[in-house]
Amino acid sequence: MYVHVLVTTAGVLPPGPVVEFAQLLVGQDDAGVTVMSVIEVPRDFLEDIETESWRPFDPDVTPEGDESAIQRYVDERGKRLVEPVVTALSNGGFVVETVFVDASDPATAIVGVASDVGADLIIMGATRRLFTEAAWTSVSMKVTADSKLPVLLIPAPTREAIDAEYPSGPGDQPGIETE
Repeated sequence: MYVHVLVTTAGVLPPGPVVEFAQLLVGQDDAGVTVMSVIEVPRDFLEDIETESWRPFDPDVTPEGDESAIQRYVDERGKRLVEPVVTALSNGGFVVETVFVDASDPATAIVGVASDVGADLIIMGATRRLFTEAAWTSVSMKVTADSKLPVLLIPAPTREAIDAEYPSGPGDQPGIETE
């Protein structure tokens, strides 16, 4: 049986547990995973693109002040955010597709992409402690409430786990926020 998994990240989802759960849920045969990120382009940033004061990370890209420039920004930012998870999944033998969406409501965008790609399950991070009042307003809880699909929440690693895995410091490790 083929299960299609949608993994959504804002850049802090720990890659190791994602691969472990994907292997358990999907297996290796014909394993396909879509990794996505929602990028909200600040509307004042659009003015910078139009005046050409924005310079992308890639020096070969020239902003054009139109929707294609905005999409290039979304794609570039999205690639940077999902790179640790995509690399880990690829190294784990998965065929990985990526989707980057410009949206002001991440939960709605995630549920929409899950439907568009035919996902059977959504894997995402839980950056807030579960079972607190604040957790119920998080993107992950909104997706859980709005989606008809199962949602697997992977908590952010604890400081102790990061220090144990990277004794020289997490700063050089992809996908680990140190703040």
